[in-house]
Amino acid sequence: MREIFAGVPGEAELRAPLDGAALGAAERRLGRAVPAQLGALLRETDGVADAYGTDVVWPLAHIVEQNLLFWSGEAFAGLYRPFDALLFFGDNGGGDQFALVVAPERDDVFVWDHETDSRMWVAGGIDEYLRRALAPDGDEGGDRWRYPLRGS
Repeated sequence: MREIFAGVPGEAELRAPLDGAALGAAERRLGRAVPAQLGALLRETDGVADAYGTDVVWPLAHIVEQNLLFWSGEAFAGLYRPFDALLFFGDNGGGDQFALVVAPERDDVFVWDHETDSRMWVAGGIDEYLRRALAPDGDEGGDRWRYPLRGS
């Protein structure tokens, strides 16, 4: 999975990898499996930060805590549609969060806009998401998350 970063034009801070036991414990807490492509990435690096220190992929402990909070519905009752079908794994530093669809499981990455509760497709998988998230400013034709293009 680290080969993804060789082709990424931006900078990335990679953390120490996770072992299978930590991933298994997290899945038990979540009550569901971590999608395969995210699990493979976490076994290589427990999170990814961009050049500005934004966690474009959160450490596993943060993934677990955030998803348990979102899925409980207690913190957001009446504000947003349910989050049960999503597994959040990173953010843009401005409140919007990125997620994989887990029910039914898909490789596509969506961004959740915390102001409008919209959920918009942004990438066809973790590797494409990382290329876009780590691209230097000005690449990807401007605001890379507002106008996503498949295969860009």
